[in-house]
Amino acid sequence: MRTSVHHVNLISDAIEARAYQLEAVNESLAGSMMLVLPTAAGKTAVAWMLIAEKLSENEGNILLIAPTVALVNQHLDGCNRFLSLGEIKPLSITGQNIVNKRTNMWTSSKLIVATPQVVRNDIINGILRIEEYSLIVFDEAHHCTGEHAMAQVGRLYNSKKQDALILGMTASPGSNISQVEEICRNLKLERIHLKTPEDPMISEYLSNLEVQEIKVNVPDEILLLTNPLILWQKGIVDRERRRGIYIMPGEINHAGLASAMERSKNAIKRGERSAYSSIAQIGIAMRLHHLINHMLCQGTAASREFLNRLENENNNKSVRNFVRDGRIQNLMVEIKKKDEIHSKVGAVRRLVRERLRRDSGSKIIVFASFRDTITVLHEAMRDLKDARAIQFIGQSNKSSGDGLKPKEQIKRLEEFRSGSANILISTSVGEEGLDIPAADLVIFYEPVSSETRTIQRRGRTGRQREGEVVVLIAEGTRDENARSAALKREKNMHKVVQRVKRKLSLSNHIGETKLGNFKVKIGDKIISATEFVQEEKDLHAPTVVEYDEREIDANSKEVKRVKLEKFRSLGQRGLDEFS
Repeated sequence: MRTSVHHVNLISDAIEARAYQLEAVNESLAGSMMLVLPTAAGKTAVAWMLIAEKLSENEGNILLIAPTVALVNQHLDGCNRFLSLGEIKPLSITGQNIVNKRTNMWTSSKLIVATPQVVRNDIINGILRIEEYSLIVFDEAHHCTGEHAMAQVGRLYNSKKQDALILGMTASPGSNISQVEEICRNLKLERIHLKTPEDPMISEYLSNLEVQEIKVNVPDEILLLTNPLILWQKGIVDRERRRGIYIMPGEINHAGLASAMERSKNAIKRGERSAYSSIAQIGIAMRLHHLINHMLCQGTAASREFLNRLENENNNKSVRNFVRDGRIQNLMVEIKKKDEIHSKVGAVRRLVRERLRRDSGSKIIVFASFRDTITVLHEAMRDLKDARAIQFIGQSNKSSGDGLKPKEQIKRLEEFRSGSANILISTSVGEEGLDIPAADLVIFYEPVSSETRTIQRRGRTGRQREGEVVVLIAEGTRDENARSAALKREKNMHKVVQRVKRKLSLSNHIGETKLGNFKVKIGDKIISATEFVQEEKDLHAPTVVEYDEREIDANSKEVKRVKLEKFRSLGQRGLDEFS
């Protein structure tokens, strides 16, 4: 039966009533909170209901912060579609709006959606009085660490407003306790509201998601091009092992190289002049490590992009010398002559062709880390039947050439959403928050070791119906380690969040219900939101298993016990004290 949430500031029948969302709204009204829900579970619906309630209090303005222009535009559209605001006209503010005009924009609406960089800059420059805001919602709150603009805004807001109220939303806060604690510290969060996909109140709303791993062989041609680099790196590491600088056993890896670099720096502090040579050589080994992994896991296009980036670092002498080395020069000549030859490109073509053959109306997203790879994949789709592919990349930068301006990004997302394009080939800019309800298949060109990025990528499908995720893994390469690392971290993430949640002083204290202004319509019947939540909780409450009242068998076998004198004497520490 159709259920919907009713509130004076919500469009009637626009938001489906879900008990776990209303429960989150109730808790978020009690104090600053982090909301951790699986992707496609409706975090933004919680934000809309919280905004609706805070607007009814009429005690200040409201700010919603999202990390990208495309996501800001999406949130603005959502506010217009789901909130009944009367004379209030929601407004978006991004870097596209010039500074002189932003002063008036901040005061022209009670509900603003903005990017964090603009908010931070305008607070620091005195353009924005952040203390006038009664609520700030941080979407993709896992960014609130270090010196990210989101973290800075959180700290500035809490320093300027005593009764600050914050809602931080994310599906992937991280698998590291210190990272989750840092988010809570930067936003001064009092509580964490966590629901896992296994929770009975939420599981019925999540679509089934099939994750499939496909292993591909690295072509012999790439192995031949990479072998000189592998031998070069091995020679460096063998020398540093003899010097006692590289000490990690087994295959050469990033952790071992990072450890060797640290040992070299410590040796210099002790006055060992030979360690300067070790630092230079380990630096070369690190660049080789990146290049080797680019060749084996990504292909020639990504390797070409990596080398072009190094060529542009003119101010670094060691990098210049690395690029001028004959082995690197020969590699650059060879890969510039070749089209992409990695077997992953063929695997993507086969997956896309098969999906479109089964259903020509399917929508597909392909994620890859490098822009050159995106271009290669786009070219590979041109001759496929029913394939209408578009690229989705970030804004331009010095190393990667031309990118997409925010308006172009929004336009391409709309093309994909409307169906004029059915394949979106995206870099990491497309990982977060994009509401693409009909994406049936997501292909990872490579696995990523970050559990946050893995969850975000995977969340682009299965949002309203069953979806499929395929991860391509190059056998015998770093891909295998990256995949297992992401799975391990993701498994640990909820344990970490629960641990931090228990440390927060107000994590379990909410007080009286704060849903008095919310009603739930069930068919023709209207009940209070509190009553609806309680009914759902009772419905999903665990049932008591019947007691086993069978009689215990009296003829149980006698257990033979070892005599006490056979044990060692109390306090005995060795055979010489045996008595």
